[in-house]
Amino acid sequence: MKKIYLYLLLSFVVTSGLVSCKSKSGKSDKTGMDYNKQEYGGFVVNNKYRRGPGPGLVEIEGGVFVMSGSAINVPGQELSSYNHKRETTVSSFYMDETEVSNTNWLEYLNWISTNFPKDYEYYYNEMPDTLVWRRPLSYNEPYVDNYLRHPAYQDYPVVGVSWEQAGRYCEWRTDRVNEYLLRQRGYMTTFKELNGGAKGNATAAATPRPTGPFNTDTYLSGQYDDKGKNAMKDLNPANAAAGTATAGGRNAPKRNVRLEDGILKQPYRLPTEAEWEYAALGLIGNTQYENISSNKIYPWSGLGMSSAKKSTRGLILANFKRTKGDYMGVGGSLNDKGSITVAVRSYTPNDFGLYNMAGNVNEWVADVYRSNTFEAADAFNPYRGNYYQDKKIADPATGKIAIDKYNKPVMTDALYAKKQTWAEKQAAAAKPADSVKNTYADQRGYRDPQNELYGEITLINDKSRVYKGGSWNDQALWLNPASRRYMQQDEATADIGFRCAMTMLGAPEIRSSGKPQFKSKPARPFKSR
Repeated sequence: MKKIYLYLLLSFVVTSGLVSCKSKSGKSDKTGMDYNKQEYGGFVVNNKYRRGPGPGLVEIEGGVFVMSGSAINVPGQELSSYNHKRETTVSSFYMDETEVSNTNWLEYLNWISTNFPKDYEYYYNEMPDTLVWRRPLSYNEPYVDNYLRHPAYQDYPVVGVSWEQAGRYCEWRTDRVNEYLLRQRGYMTTFKELNGGAKGNATAAATPRPTGPFNTDTYLSGQYDDKGKNAMKDLNPANAAAGTATAGGRNAPKRNVRLEDGILKQPYRLPTEAEWEYAALGLIGNTQYENISSNKIYPWSGLGMSSAKKSTRGLILANFKRTKGDYMGVGGSLNDKGSITVAVRSYTPNDFGLYNMAGNVNEWVADVYRSNTFEAADAFNPYRGNYYQDKKIADPATGKIAIDKYNKPVMTDALYAKKQTWAEKQAAAAKPADSVKNTYADQRGYRDPQNELYGEITLINDKSRVYKGGSWNDQALWLNPASRRYMQQDEATADIGFRCAMTMLGAPEIRSSGKPQFKSKPARPFKSR
């Protein structure tokens, strides 16, 4: 079988993404004017953009697959344990190579205590529930005290984290990654300068510090003013200081990085159920010229649970419970090497380069649970859980957004399904905020014929979230990528963790080298007459 994950693991070190579709000439093929020049209005186009994953992520080339197609029929198994089988297409995306570990979460907690030392509620709300280890008839008290913080478990997956906490971690991680990119490249004040320099030199100490921590949305709205020595030049003639900006913008004023510059990463988020199942199967390793040589019922090939390779023959391929009482095998010859969880880089990764997509811990996904979601969901990027929100505008005249005490934008329910006309927008702004009823934002029950009954005659409601993958505390049938269970989004257990994903922008093909391609002709240069 052809393995590709060795290449994927290098993708963050060597950015290898495709150049997006754009003019490479630096000149508009529709107006003839040059890009990136002040004398032509300063319209900026990044002709050197190359995409790549954020830290910790690997590239997942999307495609078509049969959702729940790997499901196996087990006598007595609940039908709701699998989804409706349906041909589905998933866009290319990025996904964490491993589950989020205890060290990763402690880094999050450390940032909170450093930036908000007196906000005890914030810190407390992000603390995992370590009491999930307690069982009335089991002695697990050492895990309550040690599992999260002791270095013996530092590379083990974080547990006791709710779906809600996982989502907030994704938001925090987005801001830290983007802040790191901007400061390391000098678009903002560097970390060294921001913290007084190595020796606390006067210049660095005098650097003004923005109010509050960095937030990507606040920065993009122009409400986080921090421009480093390599900050972007503002080539808009209207913004140039009189008598200082020269032709070409050599002395142009500085500006924040914009979305159009292609520098900032997309938000980290929980993967959708379709993305997670597609990535877990890793059918790319069993496919040639669109032909799948063999299907899978686990993230690895074959029907067995142990390795068939000569060097590792007989070793268990995932961390799970073989029988109701066998968590790790016989002393002297442990089968999966773990009584509870194991380190996040244990066992062999699948053909996408992802570790522990079966066993170790179950993983939260973004979707709201319904028993037959994919019978009704779209065939392209299916997902149930959309709750649309907009940033609250604080000043309609300037477009500034409202910001909370954590420097994050204040979000409000989206009220309209399409762009309003200017007159409609002004009329809506004049109405009291509570006079406009929200009938559009919440899409969790869309095409859901039983929506009115959920939460009333069943335990399933709009806060029931899907988790997948099986864990150290599950038997083999739950390791099938099609299996699915649910739990309330504010609850946690000792066998559920998570990993993050990120949307990939642009062409879905990861690598075009060596593959047949249509050749495109460059735009003809404009010549004035």
